[in-house]
Amino acid sequence: MTRRVRPGSGRARLEEVARLAEVSTATVSRVFNEPSKVSDAVQARVREAAAALNWIPNAAGRALASSRTHIAGAIIPTLDNEIFARQVSGLQAVLAEQAFTLLLGCSNYDPQESLNQVQAMLARGVEALAIVGEDHPPALFEALAAHRVPYVVTYAYRADSPHPCIGFDNRAAFSIIADHVISLGHRRVGVILQPLANNSRVAARLDGIRDSLERHGLELDPREVAVGPSSMEFGAEAFSSIMSRPNRPTAVICGNDNLALGAVAAAASLGLRVPADCTITGFDDLAISSRLPPHLTTMWVDNLQIGRLAAVQLLAARSPADAVHSVELQPVLRIRETSGRPGR
Repeated sequence: MTRRVRPGSGRARLEEVARLAEVSTATVSRVFNEPSKVSDAVQARVREAAAALNWIPNAAGRALASSRTHIAGAIIPTLDNEIFARQVSGLQAVLAEQAFTLLLGCSNYDPQESLNQVQAMLARGVEALAIVGEDHPPALFEALAAHRVPYVVTYAYRADSPHPCIGFDNRAAFSIIADHVISLGHRRVGVILQPLANNSRVAARLDGIRDSLERHGLELDPREVAVGPSSMEFGAEAFSSIMSRPNRPTAVICGNDNLALGAVAAAASLGLRVPADCTITGFDDLAISSRLPPHLTTMWVDNLQIGRLAAVQLLAARSPADAVHSVELQPVLRIRETSGRPGR
């Protein structure tokens, strides 16, 4: 077979793909624009023909012809955490099924940067957007409304939120963790958290711990609450500081697994046994948390499903009149080796 190309371009044409796949040009377009309307067998034949001819759809031309870009966006706070990578993976998988391209932006927990990223994506014609958390400038949500772009907030859920949310109740989740710690007999609890600035999810986690303690007639000593970078290094440093106090806590609740793993490592260097001398809990259930002894007591969230559900909701909102619905997921407490009854 001799490959025919558009004169002067060096590129194969859509008509050639259709001829090779023995389908109409309209069917080729549907395969790449609305694949759900084409059978798997025909899709396979068209994609095989396109690959043989090194042909790819012209995104700019497709957008002009259909008034659609088939581009969705996602803004995450950091690239350093696997939980957000799982969400992006879930988004990507579902969007790809409908021939959508995903643009990814990172705000680094800076509200102004999240606004900048959204404005840049709107300029590129995104049709839908997923954004982590609610801590963003009002101008961001105003811009989305002005451009009539459907969006969803992920990794958070509040019944009274003005935004459609796909996630979980951070306050309730940490109240459950604290209830577990208290049920083991702990009465003095320390806390290690990520920065609270521009992160209402972390503030909600601290409120959840306080809720549980208050229900049991207990108080949280502010001197035993450490806030700092979301890293194992800070977890170790903060744990060492908290445990150096007289009448130290018998349990430390950490805002995520990185902090908790750092605390566990620090306990060993201090000659403390976990959990005999101190219970330590995390959050997120990172892959490493169940593999390194002592296995970490933590809370698992289905971040892959959050991404998938977000994509499903956004794809369903094909017109401004379509509503994006909130979905609440329930985290699961996974009790392992780092939590137990207080020692002597």
